[in-house]
Amino acid sequence: MRAHLAEYGIVSSKGVEHLKSVIHEATVLNSSLPVDMCELVHFYVHQIDVCTHKINLLGKKIKERSQTDHVIRRLQTMSGIGPITAVAIQAFKPPLGHFNSGRDFVVWLGLVPRQHSSGGKSRLGKISKMGQRDIRKHLVNGAMSVINAHRPDKGGWHMWLDRILMRQTRLVAAIALVNKMARALWAMSVKNEDYQNSVRAT
Repeated sequence: MRAHLAEYGIVSSKGVEHLKSVIHEATVLNSSLPVDMCELVHFYVHQIDVCTHKINLLGKKIKERSQTDHVIRRLQTMSGIGPITAVAIQAFKPPLGHFNSGRDFVVWLGLVPRQHSSGGKSRLGKISKMGQRDIRKHLVNGAMSVINAHRPDKGGWHMWLDRILMRQTRLVAAIALVNKMARALWAMSVKNEDYQNSVRAT
């Protein structure tokens, strides 16, 4: 819709927050636009309304489930895990008891570096990204939200984050944090316990 309207001088920025303004402008200029273009805009607006309604219904269901399902509620006791991430983990993961350790769960998520080793020399590359993409994406977003809200004086793994952020970029720090989160999620599920921040400064 943005591309079509741009041909008639109605230019807008990307993003949902700019959608209402571009629809309003197209409505104001409705009489000066070709009939076919007006019909196309109305078609797009109708599709957007239908999709928005369905998304809102799904969001409501996710919120309700996150409050009633005890496993999903437990997952949300960890910082960076919201209703959508918790439901995604519950939906896409196998029983975590099938993994022998938290590290095995991390490997399954695709959060381990690629191996480029030969001749007795070990060389590690970027993370493989070969595992479960949906959960990994949500966990990375959650880790970034934790980093964005990070305050150096809070203690716990905030002290650990301080040390990482002094040496690495925010994205590298987020991946390191996701590793810790994934291991903690495994322990929480196996032990049937809420999250407990046991990270200490070393």
